[in-house]
Amino acid sequence: MDRREVLKASLASAAAMGISARRAISPDIDSPAELHSSAVTGEVVAQPPLVNLYDFEAAAKRKLSGSAWEYFSGGSADEITLRRNREALDALQLKPRVLVDVTQIDTSSTLLGYKMEHPILLAPTSSHLLAHPDAETATARGAAAAKAIMVASTVSNRSIEDICKSASEPIWFQLYVEDDRSAVRALIERAEAAGCKALCVTVDNPLPYARNREERVRALAPMLPFPNLGIEAGPGGRSRSRRHFNWNDLLWIQSFAKTPVILKGILNPDDAEEAVHRGVSAIVVSNHGGRVLDTEPATIEVLPAVVDRVAGRLPVLFDSGIRRGTDVLKGLACGASAVLIGRPYIYGLSVAGADGVRDVVNILRAELEGAMAMTGRTHLTEIDRSVFWKSRDFSS
Repeated sequence: MDRREVLKASLASAAAMGISARRAISPDIDSPAELHSSAVTGEVVAQPPLVNLYDFEAAAKRKLSGSAWEYFSGGSADEITLRRNREALDALQLKPRVLVDVTQIDTSSTLLGYKMEHPILLAPTSSHLLAHPDAETATARGAAAAKAIMVASTVSNRSIEDICKSASEPIWFQLYVEDDRSAVRALIERAEAAGCKALCVTVDNPLPYARNREERVRALAPMLPFPNLGIEAGPGGRSRSRRHFNWNDLLWIQSFAKTPVILKGILNPDDAEEAVHRGVSAIVVSNHGGRVLDTEPATIEVLPAVVDRVAGRLPVLFDSGIRRGTDVLKGLACGASAVLIGRPYIYGLSVAGADGVRDVVNILRAELEGAMAMTGRTHLTEIDRSVFWKSRDFSS
């Protein structure tokens, strides 16, 4: 991945959407001197490229409606877990290695039988229509351009059939298991018929919990279509009862599902052990991006314990808080087979549609390659916990 090409593409995306210099960067890094000079001379200020995921986030905040921004960026309750996801990733310190031949950096791997060019997937998120008129079909096109697997949400604004038709890379289907078994089975069979390659069952939110930021602006949010459910509702869709869903219901799903079953939302190592015993194909260590139970630990904090308990018996994936290639490296070093991003690609979608989704993934991939090179790793199989300093005195 040539970083110059990534930056050229992101600049083209910004220019195509009319993102000005003031909109492309965060306010706290604006230069008053530069602003004054351009105002006096009347010169046209060149539009800087969106060079990292935070640039896309800043541009998206200026473009999205207030209710859309609150929906996508908010967490639950006091947002302690939302903040902790970033703080914990930032706290992990990497140990560089020098004079390693890094002529060839290989980010490829195999997951559930599929050869991936890189370990970055798009996590399931709802209500893409708030970000772009083509909604999830644009996301699918962007994912395909970036050679990334997309996990399509049950509560998408485009049907699973339309999403799959727009994709040239694998689509997984994220499932919320509601109490109506007949509806659940019909939706699974519909997703499989559309061509979904895996079933990603969300297990961490049996009922809503204190989405206060969303609640304050709910009256301002538009009604959206949710064709997988056949309803119209506000962002995120109407919450139906999921209180009954248990391990026996999972066994029922496994009895007829034709695709691999993945559980998303595992934090407790005991639940990871149970997932292994239940024969699931993979698990995703996730706290739902800080959007479910607040004051949970960051996912990167519990990932090593889950990986150690699983002990290689199934793939472990990781999400929540990823904004840099170093974050991807840290997740892989803690034992994840791959990572998923959510909010960042939504921000890319809002700024530049499919091209923005592509650019976000490609920037993250280029940063991963750079981080691998500077820690002396040329292949994903070489990434392990030795990339971290063992102690704060830096003696080892």
